[in-house]
Amino acid sequence: MESNTNISVVNPELKFDKVSLVEPSGHHFLLLAAEVDRSALPFFLFTSSKKNELLTYSKSKCRELELIDGAESAVVFKASLIPPGKGKLLEERPKVHIAKYDVVVLIETESKSIAENIKSHKLYSDLEKKISEAANNTLYLSASNVKKINSVDHNRQGVFLFNFFYADNVQQNIGIWEYTAGWFQQETGLDNSTVLLPENPGKSDYKIINHCRWDSFSNILPSLIFKKTFKTYVLDNFYENNVAAIPILYKLA
Repeated sequence: MESNTNISVVNPELKFDKVSLVEPSGHHFLLLAAEVDRSALPFFLFTSSKKNELLTYSKSKCRELELIDGAESAVVFKASLIPPGKGKLLEERPKVHIAKYDVVVLIETESKSIAENIKSHKLYSDLEKKISEAANNTLYLSASNVKKINSVDHNRQGVFLFNFFYADNVQQNIGIWEYTAGWFQQETGLDNSTVLLPENPGKSDYKIINHCRWDSFSNILPSLIFKKTFKTYVLDNFYENNVAAIPILYKLA
């Protein structure tokens, strides 16, 4: 998919290296996200027994789902905090759902056909049913990998981002993500990212979802809080292109 076309750039005097990308994987993804424990704070400090039960159940089902031919991985994430970076465009769009998903399951498969097969499997339907019963709000989607810095390592603990992007136009969203992603490589040492493009973006408020990983909070939070170019180079360019980020940081459950 073409990118960096039809985007508007503000503060062009700020220069960061172009993001280094590799070819998208061709894999297909199933994402199940749930808001279980509501919090008015940007920290997810409380874990209810209901959420603990859901996390245990989800991890068990994911271990079984990974045994299906063509399933690359099935991983459960538990939210830690909402970092700085929520787009100010959302203030002008009060009807947009602000994601506060504190549980996310991400299933990666070799192809779309395998993803469809998994979706029709009882293991998946049981998992979806359990999540729906426990959650106040859910998001279920199928997605392809449209842009990629490198694969996200799910085999070791770290700080994982799911950035839910609201935008008026999906191509503009992808283009401005690519334009600003070099900032994250330079300023936070980011060396991985998988950008998910939902099959039916009209079914949710989110045009793309960026997923990536850092080793620790110290790799990412100081840059978001103290580096002025996070606003002037990243957030201001999002806003100029009618794009708003809704970031949430997670740990492996």
